[in-house]
This record gives sequence, C-alpha cells and structure tokens, in this order.
Amino acid sequence: MTAAADPATWDAEAPTFDEAADHGLLDPVTRAAWADLLSGFLPEPPAAVADLGCGTGTLSLLLADAGHRVDALDFSPEMVRHARDKLRRTGVTPRVGDAADPGLADASLDAVLCRHVLWALPEPDVALRRWVRALRPGGLLVLVEGDWSTGAGLTAGAARALVRPHAADVEVRPLTDPVLWGRETDDERYLLLARP
Repeated sequence: MTAAADPATWDAEAPTFDEAADHGLLDPVTRAAWADLLSGFLPEPPAAVADLGCGTGTLSLLLADAGHRVDALDFSPEMVRHARDKLRRTGVTPRVGDAADPGLADASLDAVLCRHVLWALPEPDVALRRWVRALRPGGLLVLVEGDWSTGAGLTAGAARALVRPHAADVEVRPLTDPVLWGRETDDERYLLLARP
C-alpha cells in the first residue's frame, strides 16, 4: 500500500490540512473562487452530490451552502471528524468509507465530485465504473486533479484516458487561476467534467 492509499497517512495530515490555502479555503477570496467554479457547472440546487474523498469537508461545505444535498465520505477517520465539525450546522453528516467503493446506489446522484482522489487509487478503472453507475441520466462526474511538482498526481491526458471508456463526453479545463490555489504554481492543475 502506498502512503497515499493509507488512511493513517491522512489521519496524521488532518490537524493541519486546512492550513493550505486550497484545502481550508480560509481566505474569503479563494473560497469565493471555488464556490464560483463549482456553481459554473453543477446542476441547479438542490442536486444530490457525492463528495468522495471529502477530506476535512471544505468542498462539501460549499456544496451544502449552495443548497445541494451532499453525501460526504473519506477513508480517514480523522479527516471525517474534522469534516463533521465543519459541517455540523448544515445537516450533512460525513461518513467514513472508501471513495473507490463508496456504496452508492445506481442512478442515485446528479453529480459525483472527487478532488485529488483519482491519482491515489490502486484501481482507478474500477472506481470510475462505480462512480459513473451512481449517476442519474444526465449526471456529471467532476474530477479536480493535477500533476504536481512533488511527483504525485496524474496528467490531464492520463486522467482523460482513464475516464474515456466510462463517459461519452469528457472535457478538461485547466485551473490556472492562482486565486484557486492561494499562490502561483507551475503544476498542471485541471478540472475534468464527464457525462456518461
């Protein structure tokens, strides 16, 4: 098991995870940029959206504040504990579970959102099949991914190749605005939108 696939690694990261500008979205300008980004392609609320690999629940909170019905899940119990604290006022109750096998009913969701998850999965093809199966007709798979200077991640081309067998329509949008990340970056960071 790689460190990225080990819940204990992310348990250890949980207490300081939100300190990164693009994790906690503590800066109102960065937070607003992510809210605008999400609202630009997600269905009108209230849509049923799964946030798989939700971490400390920052994007789940944006979704809930926008009026969506959110199923938030992460395999790190400590991340989920922080997410529960963050989401307490929204009625969303994050749960501990595996993003690769989240136990979603077929055709039950309007959107599946995964941020920085696909790159770390040992069997991404299996996970993608499950995520797409959970989408209702017209549903949307939303992946925020990157190929980072740390050597981790996926190029946009690699992510597109993984998703293509599961979706008729795949679009990749570069995420180059430094406001989203709290800084300038040379990493390849992108949004992948797919419809079955």
